[in-house]
Amino acid sequence: MHRLPAWYTNVKKRLVRSPKIYVRDSGIVHALLSIGDEDTLLSHPVVGASWEGFVIENLLMVAPEGVQGYYYRASGGAEIDLLLRFPDGRFWAVEVKRSLTPRLERDFHSGCADLSPVRRFVVYPGSESYPLSKGIQAIPLRELATLLVKET
Repeated sequence: MHRLPAWYTNVKKRLVRSPKIYVRDSGIVHALLSIGDEDTLLSHPVVGASWEGFVIENLLMVAPEGVQGYYYRASGGAEIDLLLRFPDGRFWAVEVKRSLTPRLERDFHSGCADLSPVRRFVVYPGSESYPLSKGIQAIPLRELATLLVKET
């Protein structure tokens, strides 16, 4: 199990402060749910949460020393799946989408407006990186992991 703490600070919003819990190994989740192949996984309701946990766990594993992972959620709906805080105080905001044509919800934009991260990404299962909107990049997991490693 992995406990991803909530980011909270003295902003003028009510923030969720309880941690998110992820199973570190998505293979264990799949085995416990008797998901034996890709077709079964893709049609199962757990596919989105499984992908999100897989992405978060892999990014945290390759993050440079001192980088801390959080999630952000305000009671008004602002939400960021993974907030990476670097030792120098910079933030990267990461949204995780299972779709090959990811679309951002207002929640991510609101969370970014609250925290002003220096980089904003949407990790998706595709193979090409491209600008999704101004200042936000759709990016494959492997490519974001490589960028994160280079931040050392």
